[in-house]
Amino acid sequence: MAETTNDDVKTLSFEAALAQLEEIVGKLESGRAPLAESIAIYERGEALKAHCETLLRTAEARIEKITLSRDGRPTGTEPLDA
Repeated sequence: MAETTNDDVKTLSFEAALAQLEEIVGKLESGRAPLAESIAIYERGEALKAHCETLLRTAEARIEKITLSRDGRPTGTEPLDA
């Protein structure tokens, strides 16, 4: 994994962030990283996890904006910022 600061995390897609997070978890679980590197990648992992959670909450909010009829059938959508 390329060395980068955590500032770039917010620009990653969900899929890219999740892939990096999985790589970090694997590396930490294997014990291959020295202590200093483990701390740095753990911190990046925390930033990636927070970013993924934010993206998921945003997607969930968009999905919740689908309007339903009384019988539960989708009738359309309403703006997220309504």
